[in-house]
Amino acid sequence: MRPAADSTERFTDRAGDYAAARPGYPAAIATTLIAELQLAPDAVVADIGSGTGLSCEPFLRAGLAVIGVEPNEAMRAEGDRQLAAFARFRSVAGTAEATTLADASVDLLAAAQAFHWFDIAPARAEALRILRRPPLAALIWNDRVSTGSRFAEGYEQLLLDFGIEYASIRHRHAHEDSVAAFFGHRDFRVAGFANPTALDWPTLLARLNSASYVPKADHPNHAPMVGRLRQLFDGAAHDGRVTMDYVTRVFYGALAA
Repeated sequence: MRPAADSTERFTDRAGDYAAARPGYPAAIATTLIAELQLAPDAVVADIGSGTGLSCEPFLRAGLAVIGVEPNEAMRAEGDRQLAAFARFRSVAGTAEATTLADASVDLLAAAQAFHWFDIAPARAEALRILRRPPLAALIWNDRVSTGSRFAEGYEQLLLDFGIEYASIRHRHAHEDSVAAFFGHRDFRVAGFANPTALDWPTLLARLNSASYVPKADHPNHAPMVGRLRQLFDGAAHDGRVTMDYVTRVFYGALAA
């Protein structure tokens, strides 16, 4: 199913909160993929939907070259600022379906927290066009743990109560039928990495506001939502912080040509 027409613009006015508060990605993602997929030291990664650059960092820190492909101008500009110190990073204005990259120009296609917005058939065709052989890909999600503690369960309920389209977006994450359609088979490999994050109040609020499906500040539901979040924080905080747990899931392998 094709994502909503405005999907590339959902984060235009949330780029600052996104860069400041979204969880990063474990370094083990890059080291695992380098080893498992036998990537060369000079390998080039195309990070599709690279946003503010959070998902580019593990690959850059591992020494790989990364091209961030991002359609949203505000997010791409924020990513350029965040990653300015990395000489092997550059960004382009493009989408999963039309990256602007040359034929057979990259060694690994990565997409972190972005695949659920892809139009799968043309995105798969574009991936096969830009990838060298074997056509390697990794689809990555930070999946928030929503059970097991009062805070985790309360935060999930807050999103269900106040989120706009939250339930439908949540259910598109890492849907294995869609992943299989992109790879062209079900023989992809799966890895998981614990990714806990400790948040003070301003960072927790910014993380909530970075989500594309929550009410904006001028919406009548925004203030009640923030009030509920404050109650959750005050009830769970230790030393001025709460822990939000994630499991980073990676689906990886070669696309069937």
